[in-house]
Amino acid sequence: QVQLVESGGGLVQAGGSLRLSCATSGRTFSAYAMGWFRQAPGKEREFVAAATWGSTTHADSVKGRFTISRDTAKNMVFLQMNSLKPEDTAVYFCAAGVSVRALSNDRWYDYWGQGTQVTVSS
Repeated sequence: QVQLVESGGGLVQAGGSLRLSCATSGRTFSAYAMGWFRQAPGKEREFVAAATWGSTTHADSVKGRFTISRDTAKNMVFLQMNSLKPEDTAVYFCAAGVSVRALSNDRWYDYWGQGTQVTVSS
């Protein structure tokens, strides 16, 4: 079993920055692909970014503004969010998966955190 706990969300003005953290516990952290997803009110959950053992990928909507990274020694994954826009407002979820065939597809992820709210004011 893997437990994921997100932190770092909050209220920020447009153009500002936030850094989300996801602490993991349980099985070997390095064995998992890690992802960030978000869900805005009334919308479906959408892919934000993912990190595998040797690469990262980001959704087009956040490319150049958000950066995912992972610290294997600390069993943590981060999402640095810069140049935030009101449309980035959502609950952000951390996810982990062992056999993720499509990083942007949430159905491949096995474990999820409880989410952290990010609100960007205009």
